[in-house]
Amino acid sequence: MLICLGRRFLSAVSVVVALGVTAACGADAATTGTPPAHVTTASPAPSSAAAARPATPMPRARPVRVRIPSAGVDTKPVLDLGLAPDGTVEVPSVEEADRIGWYTKGVTPGQTGPAVLIGHFDTAEGPAVLKNISAVRAGDRITVYRADGSLAVFSVRELEQVDKDTFPTDKVYGDTSRPELRLITCGGELEDGHRPDNIIVYADLVARSDDAVS
Repeated sequence: MLICLGRRFLSAVSVVVALGVTAACGADAATTGTPPAHVTTASPAPSSAAAARPATPMPRARPVRVRIPSAGVDTKPVLDLGLAPDGTVEVPSVEEADRIGWYTKGVTPGQTGPAVLIGHFDTAEGPAVLKNISAVRAGDRITVYRADGSLAVFSVRELEQVDKDTFPTDKVYGDTSRPELRLITCGGELEDGHRPDNIIVYADLVARSDDAVS
């Protein structure tokens, strides 16, 4: 079993992890009438960037709830996602498509490094928790409630839609010098029951429970 996620280890396994993430929209996703998710790479406007000052790192505490108001998301509990027997990262089951999962081999949201959250855009059963991911914009807030009672508030810095075959592994999983968040789902037009792209939201910690605004 893989335990450590140091830089050298991460470089070795992150390709496997990324392949697992591509399953975040399950096989035979339903055609539901919901517009397929599509985003373009975007950075915050100057006013948003000025407001998004980094917050100090937080101690480790697992996430228990995630709120993304711009996407209509308020979900709990947060699922624990590890590595599947084939070495790929786990994703929420179809039965739990209304929840977001946290990759437990990485840091918790608020710690220094890239914390990774994964959710479905849709499944064969219909729209899922991140069905409105295309509504998210740079500067929007993502609030993660943590098991120790604290809040970690992130500001969206960038959204990126990429072909799963060109997943930006180092950019998503590589070490960072500050607390950051990655939110990953699927997107693109359905092709043989699958969505060919990943949508990745990059966000920075800008507030914590002692200075967060509810």
